[in-house]
Amino acid sequence: MKDSLLADPLLGTTLTLAAYAVAVLVYRKYSWLHPLICAPLIVYISLRISGISFETYNIGGDLVSFFLGPATVAMAVPLYKHATRLRTMLPSLLLGALTGSALGLLVNGACVMVLGGTSEFLRSALPKSVTAAVAVDLSGWLGGSPGLTAALTVLTGLFGSVTGPPLLRLCGVSDRIASSIAIGAAAHGIGSARLIAESEEQGGLSGFSMAACAVFTPILLLPVHAWLL
Repeated sequence: MKDSLLADPLLGTTLTLAAYAVAVLVYRKYSWLHPLICAPLIVYISLRISGISFETYNIGGDLVSFFLGPATVAMAVPLYKHATRLRTMLPSLLLGALTGSALGLLVNGACVMVLGGTSEFLRSALPKSVTAAVAVDLSGWLGGSPGLTAALTVLTGLFGSVTGPPLLRLCGVSDRIASSIAIGAAAHGIGSARLIAESEEQGGLSGFSMAACAVFTPILLLPVHAWLL
């Protein structure tokens, strides 16, 4: 009975969803504890206490990962709802996303090289500022570690989601459009999800920036890929 339960993909899926639901409840009381920080901790503690291995949990955990792509595509809904206004700002939005993509690659690469990172770490870290569904494929294309890239991408999104809005205000960026584009370019889906919870229009702008960066980044990486070969 126990073996069949452990082999059931629903175990990992249920644990993941339950952990996130608890994390959301905690976040409503303690706004400084982001659900995407709290939920993994709940999963980790649960696995340690129960003695369930990560491999066993991940049989169902992979089902949740599968929906990352569809969830990213679903962020197009706010774009559609605000398409008329977005169209009037299209040149500025594209320029902002292109600038964010270029700076993201430059900063990622510069940090790794200054800190003495390995070639594999450089290849894995370069695409971490775009959405995970794209970053993982770019990492494999560059010869990096997709698993490491996934972890770096999630950490980047978490950091941008938690600190991005207050950091932008601290730097004097008060314009809602500019801050939305910046969050989408730097913190991709996780940052955009936070903005959607606050303002659908800002979430749509951030989602547009995230999508545009997912197009610009592979193009900007073409000469980098040739250089790394």
